[in-house]
Amino acid sequence: MKIPKPKLSFWQIFNMNVGFLGIQYSFGLQQSAINPIFLFLGAKEEILPILNIAGPVTGLIVQPIIGAISDKTWSPRWGRRKPFFLIGALLGSICLFLFPLSPALWFAVGLLWILDVGNNMAMEPYRAFVGDKLPDQQMNLGYQMQSLFVGAGILLANASIFIFQDWFGGGEEITGAVPKWLYYSFFIGSFLSLATILWSVLKTPEIPPSQEEFEVIRRHRTLPFWERFKIPFIEISEAVKDMPKFMWKLSGVYLFQWYALFIYWQFITPLFRTTMGFDTSQAAAQAAKMSTTYNIVTTVVALVLVPLTMRYGGKRVYALSLFGTAIALFAIPYISDPVYVLMPMVLFGVGWAAMMGIPYSMVSKIVPQDRRGVYMGILNMMIVIPMGIETLSFGPIFKNLLGESSVNAMLFAGTFFTIAAVLALRLNVKAEQDEEVEQA
Repeated sequence: MKIPKPKLSFWQIFNMNVGFLGIQYSFGLQQSAINPIFLFLGAKEEILPILNIAGPVTGLIVQPIIGAISDKTWSPRWGRRKPFFLIGALLGSICLFLFPLSPALWFAVGLLWILDVGNNMAMEPYRAFVGDKLPDQQMNLGYQMQSLFVGAGILLANASIFIFQDWFGGGEEITGAVPKWLYYSFFIGSFLSLATILWSVLKTPEIPPSQEEFEVIRRHRTLPFWERFKIPFIEISEAVKDMPKFMWKLSGVYLFQWYALFIYWQFITPLFRTTMGFDTSQAAAQAAKMSTTYNIVTTVVALVLVPLTMRYGGKRVYALSLFGTAIALFAIPYISDPVYVLMPMVLFGVGWAAMMGIPYSMVSKIVPQDRRGVYMGILNMMIVIPMGIETLSFGPIFKNLLGESSVNAMLFAGTFFTIAAVLALRLNVKAEQDEEVEQA
C-alpha cells in the first residue's frame, strides 16, 4: 500500500539533497585524482583498471545489502535511511583525509577499498531517501536536484585540483611520492563528506512507516540474528526474480554506459600525456578541467531536463544525451589544444546530468514503495557489474587489442556509448506501469 506523501517546497527538496554534495565531491576525487595518485606511486597504465576494482566489488556487495537492511529499519530519532549514510560519510571522511598521505601504492589501494565501502553505504540509502519523501509528481524534480548536486560536488572537487596544482604545483615529480598540492583537495573533501550529510540529516525528517510496515519491522526485530542476516540476501534474490522488465532493459544500457565511463575516468590523464605531451601533474590538472567543465554544464542543465523529460519522455532525452556523450569521446583524442578540448565536455555534461537523474526517476515510478531500498541497491548492481567487468577485462584489451594506446581506449569508450544510446530507445516507463497495474 502506498503511503500518501505531501508535496515539498523547492527549498525542502534542496536541503534534502545537500548531503549528495559531499558524497559526490568524494566521487569527483575518485574520478580525477585517485588514478594520478596511483601513477605517482609507481603504477603502470595497463594495471589501472584492476587497481580500480574496489568500486565495483564494494558497490556490488554493499549497496543492495544496505538497501535491503534499510527497508527493515526504523528509529524514531534517526529514521530509516539516515543512520546508514551518516556512518558511510564518517568512513569516507577519514579515508579522504588519509589518502594523500599514502606512503606506498598498496596503502592507497587499501584506502580506496574502505573509501568505496563508505561512499556506497552513504549513496544507496540516499537514492531511496529521495524516493521515500517525494510524491510521484515531484520525483523528476527530486532526482534532477540530486543530479545538480552530483555536478556541483564533482565540480568543486575537480576545480580544487587544477587550482591547487596551479598555485602550489611545479617542480620535479618524484616517483613514489604524492605531490603536496594534491593534499588540499582531499582535506576539503574530508570536511565536506561529513558536514553536508549532517546538514541534510538535521534539516530533513523522514516519513514514519505505515502501520503495516511497522508490523513487518517489529516481526523482523524478533528474529534470531542468523535469520536477520540471511533476509537481505533472500530479499535481493526475490527482488531480482520479480524485477520489472524495464529494469532488465535498463541493465543493457548500463552495461555499455558504465563500462565506457570507467574507461574515460581511468584513461583521460594518460590520454593527455600522449596527445599534449604533458607530465602526470599537468595531465591530471587538464583532466580535472575537463571534469570541471562537464560538471558546470551538469549543474546548469540538471533542472532544465525536468520539463524536457515531462514533455518528450525520459527515454528520448536520455538516449539523445548518451549519443551526445559518444560524440564528445570521439572528438577528445583529436583535439590537442587544452582550451578547445573543453568544448566536447558540454555534450558530456548534458549526458552526465541525464545519467544521474533520469534512470532513477524512471525506476522509482515503477518499483513497489516498500521495496524501493532493495531495488535502488539492485540498480546500483547494474552500475558496478559493468565496472567490475571493465576492471577485469579492459587491461588485456588495452594491451593486446588497442596497442596500449589511450587514444584507442577513448574511441572504444565512445563506441560503447553509441550502443548504450541505441539500447536506451527501448525504455518505456508507461508501458511498464500499465503492465504492473494489470498484474495487480
